[in-house]
Amino acid sequence: MGSEGEMARKPRFLCLHGFRTSAAILKKQLTIKWPESVLQNLDLVFVDAPYPAEGKSEVEGIFDPPYYEWFQFNKEFTEYMNFEECLAYIEELMIKHAPIDGLLGFSQGAILSAGLPGLQSKGLALTKVPKIKFLIIVGGAKFKAKSVAADAYASPIQCPSLHFLGELDFLKPHGKELLLHCGDAVVVHHPRGHTIPRLGKIHSLFYQNSITCLNSTTILV
Repeated sequence: MGSEGEMARKPRFLCLHGFRTSAAILKKQLTIKWPESVLQNLDLVFVDAPYPAEGKSEVEGIFDPPYYEWFQFNKEFTEYMNFEECLAYIEELMIKHAPIDGLLGFSQGAILSAGLPGLQSKGLALTKVPKIKFLIIVGGAKFKAKSVAADAYASPIQCPSLHFLGELDFLKPHGKELLLHCGDAVVVHHPRGHTIPRLGKIHSLFYQNSITCLNSTTILV
């Protein structure tokens, strides 16, 4: 029980969009594909990545620009550029939009979201903000840069995490590998590819139950 004067609130998630997309695109996708009965249980904060897209976006012609990326990488995804700057930028966003309870990420944003709790636990990122309490991972995977992965997954991810895995998603094998590092994970399977899934009736009920579990943690203000 909280002390007198405290009240429960919805968990607030910082939402990290995919590679060379934007906050507006992720917000539009979630608003269209996830019912209000799900979204009303969350306080979602949508933010743009720090760097303008340095190449063609795969959503060009589908969603309007501008497009952004969180960091850059080589062709093998084993070396990252502007990664430390990206981590500092996310920390600034978490301070600006405090209190942030969890991270919701898609694609590159999901890879970042899933790796940040481990980096934070080792004191390598997000040292000025409270520990991440929840994760919602859509089309996620592990960091491939060995120097980053060694720290990010040195110990199991302890915070509750909800994962969406697409049967046709090219990242599905990597998303399953990520699950091996999650100590408190729930998985929702969907038949689509690398996209924000449309929640059907069964998925919505399952998702709502998962969010109820997040809310049951009772966040007090």
